[in-house]
Amino acid sequence: MPKRTRREILKAGLAVSAAAALPPVALSWSLALPSRQQLVWQDLEFGMFIHLSPATWQNHEFDDLTTPLSEINPTKLDTDQWVDTAQALGARYIVFVAKHQGGFCMWQTHTTEYSIRNTPWRGGRGDVLAEIAASCRRKGIPLGVYVGARDDHFGAGDGGRCKTPELQRKYNELYRQQLTEVFSRYGELIEIWFDGSTIVPVTDLIGRYQPNAAVFQSSAATIRWVGNEDGVAPYPCWNAVRAEKGRTGVATSRDADPDGSMWLPSEVDVSIRRPDWFWSTSNANKVLTVDQLMSIYYRSVGRGAQLLLNIPADRDGLLPEPDCATAAAFGKELRRRFGHPLGVARGTGSSLILRLHRPARIDTAVIQEEISKGERVRSYRIEGQVNGSWATLAEGLSIGHKRIQSVRPQTVDALRLLITKSAATPVIRSFAAFNTKEPATTAGFLPNSILTSAGAELYADSRFSSRQT
Repeated sequence: MPKRTRREILKAGLAVSAAAALPPVALSWSLALPSRQQLVWQDLEFGMFIHLSPATWQNHEFDDLTTPLSEINPTKLDTDQWVDTAQALGARYIVFVAKHQGGFCMWQTHTTEYSIRNTPWRGGRGDVLAEIAASCRRKGIPLGVYVGARDDHFGAGDGGRCKTPELQRKYNELYRQQLTEVFSRYGELIEIWFDGSTIVPVTDLIGRYQPNAAVFQSSAATIRWVGNEDGVAPYPCWNAVRAEKGRTGVATSRDADPDGSMWLPSEVDVSIRRPDWFWSTSNANKVLTVDQLMSIYYRSVGRGAQLLLNIPADRDGLLPEPDCATAAAFGKELRRRFGHPLGVARGTGSSLILRLHRPARIDTAVIQEEISKGERVRSYRIEGQVNGSWATLAEGLSIGHKRIQSVRPQTVDALRLLITKSAATPVIRSFAAFNTKEPATTAGFLPNSILTSAGAELYADSRFSSRQT
């Protein structure tokens, strides 16, 4: 959502009406607080993943190590096209898979022969990571990297675990050198992905080279996995966990605890060719529709989580046309729905009124807490005013960074946000009204064929209200 102008803030009819509100129940525990780096990362909201590896040449989801390096030659590779697609999508950062589980490295490294250096591409002098880093700098979009600890080519299993102490020592040295190269050569990174965590020590390298990066899994984790690959976050989606869970490096959203002492926000990763992460000659028919992507957006960003949507590159090194077309259409629809609020208010306290300039139909409210002060709201109610009378339009629990709340469509003079339970005095960063003409409750459908059992359970969850999404 675009930043509000000073004029919009002044026009937003902000009022506090404590007498009309139920007093919130104030709770007594101390709140987990985000770091500055976590605040920056959460404000990005929406990123784009890019998968490319020898698996792309194998029509597999995992590199089986059978492709001769002489066949890997993405002659049309265009990282500017990648970044242009991300910006059309509405993504605010990119995470590139520089080393997937097969161990193939997409940068110039001498730590292994299994790398882009030993392919015909660019005469063996090509560096995909360098090219995407340069494109991101030119176009002003932050870059993250996936540098997995698993390495099938070396013989390191999940988390970088080897079969003998001697192999472990050798792999620790190799992997740490690879991380040093990636962390020190390609500029500041917004995010680092250790898929499945890592037993190889990495905290010192992050502290030395990339102290501002969000870290996905590992002992240095500052963000956590949602727990499924369907694009669905649970609701409520609390940002905190208990410290003993957070320190494991593999906490998921199922470990969320509003009483927790560690701020560890969730990232929702999903592929546009659900469930496939890599391009193949047979999965173009799996590209999700705009409605399905919108459903994912409401159930990730709209539940306070981060969304990381994968668009895989093909063997030419391009993002495929069907994926790009859908991405552009999705970005356009996001801007249509949320680019122009009918009004915006902000304030502190248990009751916040947003008075519209004239009566208007609304079907969606977007609420944001000032999370720099912690996640304080535990439950809320949204009411609409018609001819002087207030009526309940929706209820909910967590707000956090952002809650996209479907409300009963209604023409109203004003909206009122009532905080009915809180851990401390609520601080609302934004309370905005929209007439999307597409309520979240009907905003696309994710068929069971593309959902895991965990995702289906979260998608169908209606315990909180029939009006919730």
